[in-house]
Amino acid sequence: MFAVALVGSLLGAPLAIAAPGRAADRLLVKPKGDLSEAAVQSLFAEQGVAELKALHPLGVRVLQVHPDRLAKVLHRLSHHSDIEFAEPDEILAPDAVPNDSYYSSEWHLPKIGAPSAWDLTTGSTGVIIAILDTGVDGTHPELAAKMLPGWNVYDNNDNTSDVYGHGTAVAGAAAAASNNGSGVAAVAWGCKILPVRISDLNGYATYSTIASGLTYAADHGARVANVSFRASDSSTVASAAQYFQSKGGVVAMAAGNESTFVSSADNPYLLTVSATDSNDAMASFSNTGNNIDLAAPGVNIYTTTRGGAYGLATGTSFSAPIVAGAAALVISANPALSAAQVQDILKQNADDLGAAGWDRAALGSSGTDTTAPVVTISSPANGTTVGRNVQVHVQAGDEVGVSRVDLFIDGRYYTSSASATPVFGWNTRRAVRGAHTIQAYGYDGAGNVGASAVVTVYK
Repeated sequence: MFAVALVGSLLGAPLAIAAPGRAADRLLVKPKGDLSEAAVQSLFAEQGVAELKALHPLGVRVLQVHPDRLAKVLHRLSHHSDIEFAEPDEILAPDAVPNDSYYSSEWHLPKIGAPSAWDLTTGSTGVIIAILDTGVDGTHPELAAKMLPGWNVYDNNDNTSDVYGHGTAVAGAAAAASNNGSGVAAVAWGCKILPVRISDLNGYATYSTIASGLTYAADHGARVANVSFRASDSSTVASAAQYFQSKGGVVAMAAGNESTFVSSADNPYLLTVSATDSNDAMASFSNTGNNIDLAAPGVNIYTTTRGGAYGLATGTSFSAPIVAGAAALVISANPALSAAQVQDILKQNADDLGAAGWDRAALGSSGTDTTAPVVTISSPANGTTVGRNVQVHVQAGDEVGVSRVDLFIDGRYYTSSASATPVFGWNTRRAVRGAHTIQAYGYDGAGNVGASAVVTVYK
């Protein structure tokens, strides 16, 4: 188990949300990149579905489907050769609700080495942490001076006040004003806060609102985003996190509070965070699994609450913003770092608790996976001339399992697949004449990455 530590590191219109579970009439679908808009709409018409909106620039479409046909349409689109992925628009509850018990000891800050880290930086005002949540109380004395104008994704307006209370507590854990003689201290108290409301009045968010919030935050200068909802295994959210990462940003996400082992593979575009207690033990409620990147304090975290108050909060909802604050400090110390470098710094410098290395035993299994997938491109062959419509055949093998394969054309990301043996379509119509390079990357559940040899083809 890797627990976050700071000292070493510093080197559209609203969609109805009901209750947790699957939206009864919505799917999230990503057509392949070389498909024309006319072909996309023709495909949707064939399936009898209506497009509610598109999540730009992710290429993901929000579709409305009759509830009686949702399972059948999901199956058809998931297996359609022109569709990259299809998934239900899951409805998610926030992963904790803070109580109002007063407690004066913020044990988590010395536990992660924050006081020593503050000797190097307390966070730069030029580093923005986006809080994707139920809104943030911008009148709270510990938050008011930290707030930037944000956006309400759910209502499609600029009202980011906290409708449920969860977001204010999350924001305070990451970046409440500190060293001011009152209230609480936070991890990255010099950084700014960008509030992005993604929930309805009851605190429920969806994959689509999370994805919209991430793209908004990326386009408005955030270098860190915190999502205290369990959504690491969504392809739509992964696409949005990848977009955020391409803009230089790091996403921290709560692992969830169901006390379960999550078997889904690692999401390389974000940091999934489980919770520990004051004894450095895994919290009893915390989810574990293959997708966990870091553990951080998540029990009795003293933070801000709505109405200018303070209270205790427990859950992976509060482990995630501690990691988000840590990422913000690393970026403040060296703004030139890429998002991937920041993630690596946090993981490599975390305290290694339990057995050496990433602990499958602590997470519900046994053994440690350090072997990267073996990736090959079987077609087209190196040195060949290709036509307009190219099929790129990739094979990725791993002793545990391949979670996704990414295709890069001329060194730039092109598309992804959850299959270990994908056949990617590449339309070369807009490609210039001459040589072009193709390379594939495979990821396994432990976050190991393998790369294929570069294939050069000619148009």
